[in-house]
Amino acid sequence: MSGVTAPTWDEEVDVLVIGSGAAGMSAALGASVGGCRVLLVEKTERIGGSTAVSGGAVWAPLNSQSAGAGHPDDFDKVWTYMRHTVGDAAPAEMQEAFLRAAGPVMDALAQHTQVRLAARTHSPDYYPDRPGAAMGGRSLDPLMFDGRTLGAHFKELRDPLPEFMVLGGMMVTMTDVKHLLAVTRSFTAWKEGVKLVLRYVGDRLRGYHRGTRLVLGNALAGRLFRSVLDRGIPYWLRAPLVSLQVDEGRVVGACIERDGRATWVRARRGVVVATGGFPWNAALRERLYPSPTGPWSMAPAGNAGDGIMLAQAAGATMGTGHFSPAFWAPVSILTRPDGTQVRYPHLVWDRAKPGLMAVNAAGRRFVNESTSYHEFVLAMYRSHAEVPSLPAYLVCDSDFMERWGLGLALPGGRPRDHLVRAGYLAKADTLEALAAQIKVDPAALRASAEAFDQAGVNGVDPEFGKGSTAYNRYLGDAEHQPNPCLGRLRQAPFYAVAVVAGDIGTACGIRCDANAQALSADGTPVSGLHVVGNDMHSVMGGQYPAPGITLGPALTFGWLAGQHLAHTLPAESHA
Repeated sequence: MSGVTAPTWDEEVDVLVIGSGAAGMSAALGASVGGCRVLLVEKTERIGGSTAVSGGAVWAPLNSQSAGAGHPDDFDKVWTYMRHTVGDAAPAEMQEAFLRAAGPVMDALAQHTQVRLAARTHSPDYYPDRPGAAMGGRSLDPLMFDGRTLGAHFKELRDPLPEFMVLGGMMVTMTDVKHLLAVTRSFTAWKEGVKLVLRYVGDRLRGYHRGTRLVLGNALAGRLFRSVLDRGIPYWLRAPLVSLQVDEGRVVGACIERDGRATWVRARRGVVVATGGFPWNAALRERLYPSPTGPWSMAPAGNAGDGIMLAQAAGATMGTGHFSPAFWAPVSILTRPDGTQVRYPHLVWDRAKPGLMAVNAAGRRFVNESTSYHEFVLAMYRSHAEVPSLPAYLVCDSDFMERWGLGLALPGGRPRDHLVRAGYLAKADTLEALAAQIKVDPAALRASAEAFDQAGVNGVDPEFGKGSTAYNRYLGDAEHQPNPCLGRLRQAPFYAVAVVAGDIGTACGIRCDANAQALSADGTPVSGLHVVGNDMHSVMGGQYPAPGITLGPALTFGWLAGQHLAHTLPAESHA
């Protein structure tokens, strides 16, 4: 419908923002702070997009908290790191624009909104041995947010992943989980665990559908949503984008489906597209992802490429030269009796812990299990070119299971038989019997386990280097020696879970300039159209340098887009 003349304008605003994740809400806030009348529209029934179900980390190098966190930084250092990780996978000018703007944007959000972030005092970049890497300070986490401050709007905030909750609705961080698992062994852990549970019980007694102590990405989404409410920015839910309206080469508004009818919204200054990329668009996945692929994304199912396709119809072009089309994560899948599926992302909890081994269909190890989730899936695809590695299998013994759990199989003696019956979890008294269940070579699995077990004794993994970097050890068990990531694999029963090449979002999208203006084929801006978040071609080029490299650019370019529109005169004023 791009280019079709709108019969009448039903609504008129300065800036129309399509999508309510971190990028969309940041854009709406940036424009509002700049004095614009803004309308925010969301395709689904909940606010928050991918942000609300994410881990919430924000990579914002050169932020004002770095030095105070013990990691003073400078542009040359972080630029060196970007060149040794991202390289030429994304335009250098976009990488530089992000690095120079990220810190000031975080300060602006702290000044004008409810967004509150804290720099990590110890959080290594994902490639800590490369030049320019930092051991902390660059990644920030949202502070805990009290969902009760949203009032009746709390039910409109997207719920986090069930895997980020316990007891049917209580959000927890990694630190919280460690406290809960140690309540019988430590008074401090018991005290913190009781405090968490009492708060949660109180929330449920007051009628909330889940706990209101929000952490991780849900806290960031909640803080942005509270800021949208504070500024009086109107928002529409269940309001998908139908088309962008183009008049003489300029995007002047959009058609939004609302209450079952087409509603035409004029945007005097411009439209910001932030619909979350295309991980749930099967056709685009088949065209742009490596093979095999499938519906394995952890992003919300509404992220189906609407914004990207309609931006292209309005004259914008896709970026090129990226290293990877998505940000990967190994995902295990439980199929329920009714056919619905539960997807679990193996991000930072289990893979790096001592005693977990990953094997391909030949029963052989193929990867450093404690590497980043992105690198893990890249290794799956590399291995798959020689030996089927999709799915791959995460293998552990009973000691590991009781201490750490494996995917949806929880530690501490929790029930697991239902997962075995459902085919999600394989369990056997010998490695050979386990190999038969997951259909890998039993001799190869035994040999792999024996070599892995010896590495656990020695504290050195000569094959793949598990536990060899600061990032690996950061995610391991600090109390386990001689290597926080290497342990024994010998105590029956043995367990395995299959993982596929899932993602947490797409990396290729609409080519933009430093103001997040969409670019046409000749490199000039498409007037009136800004694209941010995972709809924008990633400034990381499909590489994954550190935790938070999607939300950092999303907040940064969202804010820049809003501010740019606020300080750009409408087309008729230019005339």
